[in-house]
Order: sequence, then C-alpha cells, then structure tokens
Amino acid sequence: MKTIITYGTYDLFHYGHVRLFQRLKAMGDKLIVGVSTDEFNALKGKAAFFNYQQRAEMVAACKYVDVVIPETHWQQKPQDIVALDVDIFGMGDDWQGKFDYLGTLCQVIYLGRTEAISTTEIKTNLAIPQTRGNLATTLLVK
Repeated sequence: MKTIITYGTYDLFHYGHVRLFQRLKAMGDKLIVGVSTDEFNALKGKAAFFNYQQRAEMVAACKYVDVVIPETHWQQKPQDIVALDVDIFGMGDDWQGKFDYLGTLCQVIYLGRTEAISTTEIKTNLAIPQTRGNLATTLLVK
C-alpha cells in the first residue's frame, strides 16, 4: 500500500483543495492530510476563518481523504512520515524546495496550484463589493 501525506490550513475549503487531494490520492492508496491547528496557525502568524475542528471536518468529508491528523508544529513532519509509513510527501509548488530534506525519508513532490483560486484570493474578493453577477462566476472568469 502506498501512503501519501500533505499538510495545510485548508481554510475556506474550495475546489483547489479538492483538486490537490484528488491528484495526491491518484498517486497511491491512502491520503493523509495534516490540518494546521489554530495554535500552530497563530505561531505562523495566520488567522483562519474556520476553527481547526471545522476545517478538519470539511477536509475529512472530501472523498479523496482517508485520514485527517492535526498539524501542531513544523518539526512533526519527519515524525509523521516514519510513524505513518508514508511513501510520498506532497505539497503545493509554492513550497518548492522547502521540504527537500524529507527526501531521505520518502519521495517529496511539489504540485502546481490550481489556477484562478486560492483562499487568499477568496478573502480579498469577498472584501470587494460586487457590482453584478455571482462571485464564483467572477472568480472563474479571471
């Protein structure tokens, strides 16, 4: 059995997250997703709209995800890889090179982000009054 792991905040869950999970799951049999806890996000200087429990619930509901674990600190990744018998560690290419050191434990891959969608973009667009049309349609047209 081939096991894949990824990590993130996954706030304002969107189709970019789903596509990431779909692509990762296609590489193996079991997809584990580490969801950053509220406390860890605070250490990273990030604030999520949804709390950890809500974000973990949304991620767990995705059909591509087999297991959700809490991500509580930067140093847990090597421990998780060994303890969970991970074959592939996958992240978005915005993290390119940052986790290459894990290559001694498993295969490390960086996947391209889904075009025209990000949580940051959603938050930004929600703050801008829309003059007409559906916000999702506006985002897709960009």
